Amino acid sequence: MKHRDINIVSWNVNGLRAAGRKGFSEWIGKGEYDIVCLQETKLQNVDQLPDELQGPDGYFSYFHCATERKGYSGTAIYTKDEPRVVRTHFGDESLLSKEGRVIEMEFPEFTLLNIYFPNGGASEERLDFKLKFYGEFLLHVSALVSEGKRVVFCGDVNTAHNEIDLARPKENEKHTGFLRIERDWMDRLEPTGFIDTFRMLHPETVAYTWWDMKTWARQRNVGWRLDYFFVSENLKNAVKDAFVLSDIEGSDHCPVGVTLSV
Repeated sequence: MKHRDINIVSWNVNGLRAAGRKGFSEWIGKGEYDIVCLQETKLQNVDQLPDELQGPDGYFSYFHCATERKGYSGTAIYTKDEPRVVRTHFGDESLLSKEGRVIEMEFPEFTLLNIYFPNGGASEERLDFKLKFYGEFLLHVSALVSEGKRVVFCGDVNTAHNEIDLARPKENEKHTGFLRIERDWMDRLEPTGFIDTFRMLHPETVAYTWWDMKTWARQRNVGWRLDYFFVSENLKNAVKDAFVLSDIEGSDHCPVGVTLSV
């Protein structure tokens, strides 16, 4: 059976309209990647976008907007292959349905989920929301695997997993994004059957994907690795490459990606 390579990238753009003005339109227009997953689009509806971002040439476009608040959250996927199924609703009471945070797609080769995981920093309530979202999400993707699906999930997880994943771990042990309770959830991913593709291929590499813009942290490379690609165990052997595109600017995050041979 002949395999083909699929290149997928994930990027928290910190506002898709703003990113479009900072070079994103030209970047997506090159068509380098087969699937582009975006988080924090900050759209209430797609009509807020210029035509070239509503539907870039060569891509099918899908959006899950946060209608609850203006200029908040939201996800999008541009894909060269049309998916069989697209889901943004997971039940009226499901946290996965709220705030425009999840897009799930089925392709012949795998099921892809693009997620903007909540940030726990605003309040105790938001940390509680984040942890509940984490729990519900893990149940959901575990159920997909138990159905025999091959699963890829990506996005801004809003937690640095281990000390190698942020520049100043000791100073941040009591800050959301590196709390033990948040990292405990990430510790559960591998035993549940999900593999951090970047760490699998680059176990000792220091690479960050987010930098605080207020403190010029990017120029000093004082960052955090908050953006990930995970695959289910049954896709492990398909991972050819995993990468961080730290030279791509236009957001406080940089894109991350994988190449799958499927």
